[in-house]
Amino acid sequence: MDGSLDNVDSRNLDIFKEIGNIGAGNAATALANMFNKQIITGVPDVRIVPFNDIINIMDGPENVVAGVLVDMSGDLNGFILMVVGIKDAYEMISIALDEDRPVPASFYHDSMSELDQSALSEIANILTGAYLSAICTLTGLNITPSVPQLAIDMVGAIISIVAIEYGKIGDSVLFLKTNFSDIKKTLSGHFFLIPDYASYKILIDSLGMTF
Repeated sequence: MDGSLDNVDSRNLDIFKEIGNIGAGNAATALANMFNKQIITGVPDVRIVPFNDIINIMDGPENVVAGVLVDMSGDLNGFILMVVGIKDAYEMISIALDEDRPVPASFYHDSMSELDQSALSEIANILTGAYLSAICTLTGLNITPSVPQLAIDMVGAIISIVAIEYGKIGDSVLFLKTNFSDIKKTLSGHFFLIPDYASYKILIDSLGMTF
């Protein structure tokens, strides 16, 4: 089998859905500890999607979002890209800082304060770590995440940066969308697992998938 997710069928997709379920549970527990409040997760939406579809999933190339990139190294190489809409990003920051942080009326790419960026990066670190932990649990692989890299920009620009920096990327990626809720708010996190070309086969073999 080549290093691709293009041949993943519905049976094998169930294995990735289990990663989503375990990762969402891990994330809810970690966020509950961080925020000191109950966090509930919905059933994750887990799909294999073409890399170029990330732009459409995030409402078009000109939609401004918060993108957080975490490099993976060790038994798997590549990265996880977390993307959240600006409104949800500020809602996450509000919960983390326990104070109201609405989207500024004059919001632009570089207008998020250092405190808000730090809070959002910490949340992203927790969430991406939760999904990596789920992968490690199911595969037995050792994966080390990097410090999160945060960018506030249009979806098209963020995807272009990713493509340029990492060169040849597999045609398909694992997409996970999870809703996180407390008593007052429901927020959505979008995660794209993008191993490098060689790591696809390692991941699929480690999960015991057959084609």
